[in-house]
Amino acid sequence: MTQSDDSLTGAALIKEVCRRIRVARSYWDAHNNAACRRERDRALALYSRLTPEQKEQIPQVLRVWLRYRSEKYFGAHRTPPQQNRRTRS
Repeated sequence: MTQSDDSLTGAALIKEVCRRIRVARSYWDAHNNAACRRERDRALALYSRLTPEQKEQIPQVLRVWLRYRSEKYFGAHRTPPQQNRRTRS
């Protein structure tokens, strides 16, 4: 079992942020938007805990995807996901 996200610090926190961004990108590539949104939100929550020096240790490709590209599709200005409204007869 892995540590909870609250107990992560230092290099472990940086590694977990990178892992979560990569997972979100893999969901994005698979067109699984709900899972991508969930992982992106988790990654952003962890990313916000990093110091500026630690943020510099995250690869630039991952930082750009997290902050800019995914914001275009998952930002607050977008319509939030709806519940499945289909009814079966």
